[in-house]
Amino acid sequence: MLDLSRLKPAALKAHPFSWAEIGSLYSVKDAAALAQSFPHDHFKTVSGYGGEKNYDYEARALVGMGTNTIAFPEELSEAWLSLAQDLGSADYRDAMSRLTGIDLRNVPMEVNVFHYGPGASLGAHPDLPDKLVTHILYFNESWNRNDGGCLNILHSNDPASVAAEIEPLVGNSAILVRSDNSWHAVSQVVGGCSSSRRSLTATFYRPGSVSSMWSQGDTTLLHGYPHG
Repeated sequence: MLDLSRLKPAALKAHPFSWAEIGSLYSVKDAAALAQSFPHDHFKTVSGYGGEKNYDYEARALVGMGTNTIAFPEELSEAWLSLAQDLGSADYRDAMSRLTGIDLRNVPMEVNVFHYGPGASLGAHPDLPDKLVTHILYFNESWNRNDGGCLNILHSNDPASVAAEIEPLVGNSAILVRSDNSWHAVSQVVGGCSSSRRSLTATFYRPGSVSSMWSQGDTTLLHGYPHG
């Protein structure tokens, strides 16, 4: 499913921090299948305001932290099962290690899926210190950047200091190497937007870390997300 040959070390940029934009991750057929069968089951609402960053979105587990266990596989299409298997593979870890120059072969990793509906956003932040690398993949068949929902690579904690903007189109992805200045944000999806902004993150953590998305004993009730 994933064209791992696209994950080339030469893609890594040094400014404003260590990151890469990688496109054409799938064949045209696979891209369409992933976009059309994007998950809508077993989501929770994640939101917070007034702290270091504001955030509001819907999240679903895909691959459990530190495991190769696919969450709720019975609800996934064949395309999504294949993608989840690829993301949990040794070959993917090897490719990401070569690209970033960080040994990610044996560190904990988790994969989560996201819907950003109207009004959803993610404020400027550099990721938590226990994260090493995050790979963000996108799944919208079309997108109007005037609707927000783009990943903004930032020069600083100022949301207006945009160095690059990445649209959430299927096949697009961004790789962020965590540092104290790896500032980034997701611009707010405008009200009345007809489709959610659809993505997943594969996040590699420092050894001994716990999931930042699913705390131990999390009893949050899960729900479906409307097909919009």
